[in-house]
Amino acid sequence: MIRTAISALVITISFGVSQAFADPIRHLGQNAELSVDQISDFTARIALSPLDDKGMPLPGKASTAFVEQKSQNKLLLRDLNSTQKVTVGKMTISVKPAPLTITCQDAAGKVFQELIFSEPDGAMSFRTASVVLGLGEGEKQYDRSGSLYPMLNGQRAPLLATHGSTIPVPFLIGTDGWALYVHRPWGQFDLRGGKGKFLPTGDAKGMKQPKETPKGPLEVYVVSVEEPAVALQEYYRLSGKPVMPPKWTMGYMQSHRSLELGEPVEIAKTFRDKQLPVDAVIYLGTGYTNGQTGWNMGHGTFEFNPKTFDKPAEYVKSLHDMNFKLVLHINKAPPTMHGLSITEKSMDANHISNYWAKHKALMNMDVNGWWPDDGDELPIEARLARHRCYYEGPLLDRPNERPWSLHRNGFAGAQRYGGWIWSGDNESRWETLKVHVPVGINYSLSLTPFWGTDIGGFVPKEEFTGELYARWFQFGAFNPLFRSHGRNWKLRLPWGWNLGEVKPIETKIVPNKSELSNAAIEPICKKYLELRYQLLPYNYTLMREACDTGLPPMRALWLHYPSDPMAAKDGEDYLWGRDILVAPVVAKGARERSLYLPAGSWYDWWTNEKIAGGKTIKRPVDLATMPLYVRAGAIIPFDPIRQYTSQAVTEPTTLKVYRGADGQFVLYDDDGKSLEYLKGQGTWTKITWNDGKGQLVIEPDARTTVQGQVERAFDVMVMPEGTKKRVTYSGKRVEVGF
Repeated sequence: MIRTAISALVITISFGVSQAFADPIRHLGQNAELSVDQISDFTARIALSPLDDKGMPLPGKASTAFVEQKSQNKLLLRDLNSTQKVTVGKMTISVKPAPLTITCQDAAGKVFQELIFSEPDGAMSFRTASVVLGLGEGEKQYDRSGSLYPMLNGQRAPLLATHGSTIPVPFLIGTDGWALYVHRPWGQFDLRGGKGKFLPTGDAKGMKQPKETPKGPLEVYVVSVEEPAVALQEYYRLSGKPVMPPKWTMGYMQSHRSLELGEPVEIAKTFRDKQLPVDAVIYLGTGYTNGQTGWNMGHGTFEFNPKTFDKPAEYVKSLHDMNFKLVLHINKAPPTMHGLSITEKSMDANHISNYWAKHKALMNMDVNGWWPDDGDELPIEARLARHRCYYEGPLLDRPNERPWSLHRNGFAGAQRYGGWIWSGDNESRWETLKVHVPVGINYSLSLTPFWGTDIGGFVPKEEFTGELYARWFQFGAFNPLFRSHGRNWKLRLPWGWNLGEVKPIETKIVPNKSELSNAAIEPICKKYLELRYQLLPYNYTLMREACDTGLPPMRALWLHYPSDPMAAKDGEDYLWGRDILVAPVVAKGARERSLYLPAGSWYDWWTNEKIAGGKTIKRPVDLATMPLYVRAGAIIPFDPIRQYTSQAVTEPTTLKVYRGADGQFVLYDDDGKSLEYLKGQGTWTKITWNDGKGQLVIEPDARTTVQGQVERAFDVMVMPEGTKKRVTYSGKRVEVGF
C-alpha cells in the first residue's frame, strides 16, 4: 500500500492534471508499473510489473542468485503519454510510450542501449554490438551474436561432444559499451539478424524448456560499460564477490577412476618418485567405475569401498604424509535441495543442513575437498543450495579453513561459495579442444572466475592420442582448474602414454598400440607442471585480484584492449592475467600457430625474442611448445620448482622484468588456507619498473596489514638480456638500478 501511495504522489507532482489523460503502462495484457532504480553509478534496474486486482505490482519469485542491493528509486510510473527523463548515476535514462521504450545514455551522452517492450508477450528488444560476449558456459562460441539461445541447462547433444555442458546465465556484454542482466523471468535470447530479443518462457526447470506463461515482473539490469572492467565489477556487485580458494588449488590435481587395492598410494608415490609436481588426488565414486571399484559403495553413498580402500584411515594418512590433498566424488544430490543457511534447523532431509550431516564422518578423516557431480536436472535454486552446502558445511567442522568443491553445474552467485566448475563430459577430439578456448573465456566473463576441463576430454575417441593429450595438458596449465580426468583413465597420468597398454579399459575405443609407447609425453607434461608451480606467486595474485575486482585469471583480449577491433573479435587467444598472452595449439600435427598480438611490444616466453604487436604473427611450434607472450613492462614473479604448493623452497622468487615500457605488479600473499584474508590479512608488495631510468622499486602497498614482515630476497632479472641482481626486502622501500 505504501508503494502505491508513493506512485500516485509522484504522478500528481510530476504531471499535474494532464497526466489524467495519459495511457496506462501495460505488460502481459495487464496494467503495470514501471520502476527505474539506481544500483550504482553504472547500473540501473528496470522493472516492469503487472498489477494484481488490488492494484499492487506482482512480485517476482525469490532468488538467491543476487545479493541484497541498496537501491534508490528514480522513477515510478503507471501512466505515460510523453517522454520522461531521469538521471541514474552517471547515466541518463529516457522513457517514452507507444511502444514503451527506454533509452540509456552514458556520461558522455552516447546512447549505449535501448530497450523496447512488447506488451502482449512480454518480450524485450535491445541493441546488439558487432561482438557480444557472456551468457555463461556452452552453446555457440565465441561471439554470441547471430544465434538463438534456448537457455537450457545441462549436458545436451549434439553440443556436449565439443562444447561441453551448458550453464546459461542471462548476462550479456556488448563490446561497444553495455551489459544486460535479465533477472526475471527466465527466457530465450534471440541474437539473430543484427539485433537482440529476449523472449520470456517462465521459470528455469533444469534441462527442460518451461511451458507456463510468466506472470510476474520483467526485471532487467542495464550497465553502462565505460571500460571493460566495469562489466565484471557490476556483475559481481549483483551476484556477490568470489571467495579465495585454498592455495593448493593452484597446483595440479590427478583424478582417478577404477582402482585396485593399494593403487591410490602407489600412484601418489610414483608422482613423488618421478618429481612430477601435484597437490591433490581425486577419486571417483563406485557407481561410475568398472567392476565396482571406486572409492565408495555406490551412487550417493558415504562409506569407503573395502575393495579399494580396505584400510581407509591408513590410506588417507599415507596420502597426507606425502603432502597430497584428498578430494572425493559424490553425486545423487536431492533434486529439491534447499536452505538459506547450513545452521538452519529443519526436519526435511533435503535441507542442506541435514544433507551435509552425512559428510561428517569423512570430514573427520580429513577429506580436503568434494566433487559434487551431475545435477543437470536441478533448478537454479537447488544448484545454488548445493554450492552453499559445500561451502558452509565444511566451515562447521573447520571454521577457519577455506572449503573447496568442484561442480558440473552452477549459476550466477556460485562464486560466493567458492564453487569451481568444469566443462562436463565432452569428447576427446581436436575440435573439442579448439572450442574450449572460447568456452572458457565466455564462462570467465559471465559465471565465475573458476573454470577448467577434463584434460584430454572425458570420452575417448579415435582422435585421442598422446599428441592431443599433450596439447590439452598445455592448455590446462593455463586454466584456473588444472586437472586430468576421463575414461581409460591411466592415459590421463603424465606417464600414461608410455605404459604399453591401456588398463583398465573403460570404453570400446582404445588408442593404437603404437601410441602407447610414447616416451615424449611425460617430459612435456613435466615441463608444464613445473611451469605452473613456478608461476604460483603470479597465479595466486590473480586469484586475489579476481576476488577484489572480478577480473578472472582467464581474460578475453577485449578486457585490456577495448579499442582494438581485432582484440575484441579474438576468441582463439587469451590473456592469463594482465601480462601473459596464451595461444593454445589446437590443430593436429601443427607446425606453426597464427596468433594476434595487440599493440605494444611483446616477448616470446621461450626465446625472449621481442616482437612488435598490433598484428597477427605465425609462431613455429613443436609438440613441446605452446606459444606464450609477455607484455613489455610486465613484471612476472617466478618461483623455484616445487613438488606441491606448500613446499618450502630455499631459493628466492625471481622478478622477471620485461623492458620496453613502464610497469607495475602488486604481488599478493597470505597463509593460503585460512579465512583471515576476509579481515584484510595479507601482504601486498608493490613492484614498480621505470623503463627510462632502468630502475625497479619494491615497497609495501597501502593494503598490507601484516606488520613486521620477514626479510626475504628477490632476484631481479631484466629481460631480454637476463641480467640479474639480488635484493633484500623486509617491508620497507628498496630500489635497484640496471
